[in-house]
Amino acid sequence: DTATVLGVPPPSTDTKEETDATKESANKKAGGGDTGDAGDGSTGENGEPTNNETKEDDGKGASSSLEERRRKREELVKAAGGDVLITYDMFQWFWLREMEDFDLSERFYRLVKKPHQDYIGREDFSPYIKELLRDHPGLEFLSNHAEFQDKYAVTVITRIFYSVNKCHSGRITARQIRLSDLLSAFQQVDEEEDINKVTRYFSYEHFYVLYCRFWELDHDRDYKIVRDDLLKYGDQCLSHMIVDRIFDAAPRPFEGGPKGEDGDDTVDGGNEGAAGNTSDGDKDGTADGAGDGDNKSKIKDGAIGVREYLTYEDFIFFMLSEEDKANEISVRYWFSCIDVDGDGKLNNMEMRSFYALQQHRMQSLNHEHIPFEDMLCQMIDMIKPANNDYLVVEDFLQTECFQVSGALFDALFNLNKYMQFEQRDPFQERQKREDEFETDWDRFACMDYNRLAMEEEAREEDGLEIDWVTVEDDDDEAEDFSLGGGLGAASEAPF
Repeated sequence: DTATVLGVPPPSTDTKEETDATKESANKKAGGGDTGDAGDGSTGENGEPTNNETKEDDGKGASSSLEERRRKREELVKAAGGDVLITYDMFQWFWLREMEDFDLSERFYRLVKKPHQDYIGREDFSPYIKELLRDHPGLEFLSNHAEFQDKYAVTVITRIFYSVNKCHSGRITARQIRLSDLLSAFQQVDEEEDINKVTRYFSYEHFYVLYCRFWELDHDRDYKIVRDDLLKYGDQCLSHMIVDRIFDAAPRPFEGGPKGEDGDDTVDGGNEGAAGNTSDGDKDGTADGAGDGDNKSKIKDGAIGVREYLTYEDFIFFMLSEEDKANEISVRYWFSCIDVDGDGKLNNMEMRSFYALQQHRMQSLNHEHIPFEDMLCQMIDMIKPANNDYLVVEDFLQTECFQVSGALFDALFNLNKYMQFEQRDPFQERQKREDEFETDWDRFACMDYNRLAMEEEAREEDGLEIDWVTVEDDDDEAEDFSLGGGLGAASEAPF
């Protein structure tokens, strides 16, 4: 698409427009206009090439030359299936201006972003994900399911922003690209035929797990998760206090508009301050804090208002953070939720208020009661903070603390995982460290995908699968497909 990639208008196939250009050129020649520079007719007002290039007069009329090129272009456009053509001159101009003097990381950044912008918005990735869906052999089975193609694209793009745009401004800068593994992930998915081996961003199995979990909670099928829905996540493992904080304080880079809007449009009104911090150099240390601070200030000032639901993109941020707490992104996500007063410190009072709910649930479920002081002492010994009176986010980000920092968060709001931590088997922990998975998320996604696959197979054996394709369109209940006959059946997922 020359309009979005090259920053130039697509070549016109309008005969009237071509005729007007011909007349103008002929009038210039007749009036002694400037025809000495061969480049004048081949560039637009910004110096970009067009398909209306004219060469020095070689004895043939300008009209016949333009008419000939117009006819050939129309034939080539039809042969190419109607796509706009990019000529050699256009490509050469783009290469010399945007690619030649830069390394691979900078080339990728300049190729994806819009011309004249200094960041990448989420809609900028759409053309590339669309081509991936069309051409990748591992996604061929989705070719007849446009709805799931869209959901897959949204999932991939949201995961990219979750990992690369750590300050959650909704705008990816050149420095963030350079510091990330995004370029290598794009190269891997280009070379690897098995899409599920590309666990960074593109895995279909990971998308399946995320979307099925969302679908399980979205009972009214409005693509919105309300607080009561989220309380059911993971067999009701989360306390209502952390669910409230997720709605009130968790980062939401795409907040401010519906999913169909451009990424920069949805961000401009909501994260202007964060975006400003990241566009020039993007110092991650200050940008991360600035991004979180902007989210808090927007809530306090009423710029956003009360958050009533999570979108699918918000849910992806939540689930990636919940199932893998051993990385900087999830640590900052949960720290912002626990830090109720927003002072950048977790003090005993804040942690005690969250843990009180856990103690009440322990007693209700007849679990062994663990006093707050004992829990905190154990966590302090593992994390080894710089100050024992409070915890700051940097305490969790120490290299030796990454694998245990999530235990404190689980102790404060996820009862099931906290009980698993207290009753952990050292042998299983050693096996976990030696397995094939690079991250806790990869391990969880693999296990959950296998669970979903087995449930699907069991439903098929019992004859309970719903063939939703044959259901009447005007039946509101039938339009919604269940987990068993839904994504897996519609997409023919390769279990």
